[in-house]
Amino acid sequence: MVQVMESWFLADRDVLSSYFGSEFKENKLPALLKGTDLKSIAKTQVLEGLKAATKECGREKTYHKGRHSFQILGKISPERVADASEHAKRLITQLKNASTP
Repeated sequence: MVQVMESWFLADRDVLSSYFGSEFKENKLPALLKGTDLKSIAKTQVLEGLKAATKECGREKTYHKGRHSFQILGKISPERVADASEHAKRLITQLKNASTP
């Protein structure tokens, strides 16, 4: 499993870009190369990357865990997260199976 939920955000950079606006610097985020599992990206890389990517977005838009995290979590694509994380894929599958009668 990923070290921090923000790792999931890396799988849906379109949402991050839309949420933070034109000053968002996607290139400051850790690279997510094809075949890279989100769990392999260190917690510090994820959080420092988000802080750097949003640094120029203004005081209210600079990433803070409590202020922004759950709003973003509600917007990201579960399919994109599942494609970037085997653990997330398994979790989503189990949740879907548990809710099916």
